[in-house]
Amino acid sequence: MSTKQYKKIAQYLVDAELEKQEVQRVTASLKPDLTVEEGYLIQQEIVSLKLKEGRRIIGPKMGLTSKAKMKQMNVDEPIYGYVFDYMLVDNGGKLFFHELIHPKVEAEIAFVLGKDIEGPGITRDQVLAATDYCLPALEIIDSRYKNFNFTLPDVIADNASTSRVVFGTTLTKPEKVDLDLVGVTLAINGETKDLGAGAAVLGHPANSIAMLANMLAKTGEKLHQGDVILAGAITGAIMLKAGDVVCGKFDGLGEVTFTVTD
Repeated sequence: MSTKQYKKIAQYLVDAELEKQEVQRVTASLKPDLTVEEGYLIQQEIVSLKLKEGRRIIGPKMGLTSKAKMKQMNVDEPIYGYVFDYMLVDNGGKLFFHELIHPKVEAEIAFVLGKDIEGPGITRDQVLAATDYCLPALEIIDSRYKNFNFTLPDVIADNASTSRVVFGTTLTKPEKVDLDLVGVTLAINGETKDLGAGAAVLGHPANSIAMLANMLAKTGEKLHQGDVILAGAITGAIMLKAGDVVCGKFDGLGEVTFTVTD
């Protein structure tokens, strides 16, 4: 794939996000034989475009971290994308539906790094030692593709469907809680929609962060002190609509809420 082609595809996806307009997946016509590696090239161009606009990276995020999702997509490792400053929604704040296409919400645990982590060979224990705090989070994913229809390279190119994030305000030292045993409930309008435990994320959420560090090492990248990293979904992704009141409760970590408004 030529530089001109992946820049064109990156702009196609950035425009879809800006215009809140769903588009056909890249593999439907623009690049039917798109590979995972090419997907990450497009993603990196999207990141570059946003940085040039003056946006700031909050931290990376992991996707496809459940064994069921990896099996569904026929992969043996998760994917990653990036969260930017404009994507943040205050805890207890409002998510504006008109800014999005077809948003879904899922509950996750986030890690705040106290020092850099650089692979390869990073382990869960090293991640926990490098983590200052953990906090609860609700990620709003919003694929730019029509009907959330995509292949693995497509979703990687689309910055792993990253759209909005609500972080909790309670910071917990990782040694104070067994992250794999954290129970999570995701409720909308007072009705429980899904629940799970930290172990749903690769057996332990810190395993996900370790895997991310090792994946980034392949391209000479690392995780940075101050990064706030989403480890991956504990619950399923639930479709949102205007008027919804969303609440995620995390045992030992606190809760996160937001309201969907027009």
